[in-house]
Amino acid sequence: MAFRISTKLKNVMLDAIRTGPGSLLNGVIYVYSGSQPVDADAAPTGTLLGKITVGAGAFSWGSPTNGVDFDAAAGATLNKAAAETWQFVGLANGVAGWFRHMGNAADSLTTDGSATYPRIDGRIATTGAEMNLSNLDIAIGATTTVDTYSIAWPAGF
Repeated sequence: MAFRISTKLKNVMLDAIRTGPGSLLNGVIYVYSGSQPVDADAAPTGTLLGKITVGAGAFSWGSPTNGVDFDAAAGATLNKAAAETWQFVGLANGVAGWFRHMGNAADSLTTDGSATYPRIDGRIATTGAEMNLSNLDIAIGATTTVDTYSIAWPAGF
């Protein structure tokens, strides 16, 4: 017999990603070119194109200022906080391909001890990805706004 989890329990578990200890609360999202690595514990691949924060504001590890958040889970899905505008300023020219969402605690971004950091990697596209942008072409100094971002409970579980 397989596990079958209620929507309520799925929402509770997703909310732990949002606010629990070691969570993504007040986190930051790094945007890269190319394909994402094999898992979120691996070193990043591609070129770092930008760092998503609220309003493209400055982010400092350990400070909640400009860290991104989610609305409460509903329907087994977490969505970016509706009250926040998630943006980044291009650090390099390139085509956005994937992201790494990290919590607020300092993260080495390398494989050294990385299994201890809360992270989620995902795809970037104009539609149908975990993160959608209206334009994937990133230019140095140009501001890009995140259109949609969600973490959905896997179907069938």
